[in-house]
Amino acid sequence: MKTLFLKNIAPFAVIAMGISGAFATTSMQNASSSVAPIGYTLGAQNKCNIEVSCSTNSTNPVCRQGITSGPQAFGKNAQGNCDVQLYRP
Repeated sequence: MKTLFLKNIAPFAVIAMGISGAFATTSMQNASSSVAPIGYTLGAQNKCNIEVSCSTNSTNPVCRQGITSGPQAFGKNAQGNCDVQLYRP
């Protein structure tokens, strides 16, 4: 009786594991593709040298080196200047 039960259930179990593996792989690929933009704070001689994780979502507060205080972080424009407004992730 047990072997008959296992023979009937085994294909369904294999299919269920395959489907769940496919969904897990897809969600992992999507999660790794969303990288937060890098912001920079101005250091010595007004150079952009300290990296900070920021966002471009304008509904969030302004991105800073600390959570609520510290120097404001900016993104680099096409010329490499730090003057693009960024926001907290």
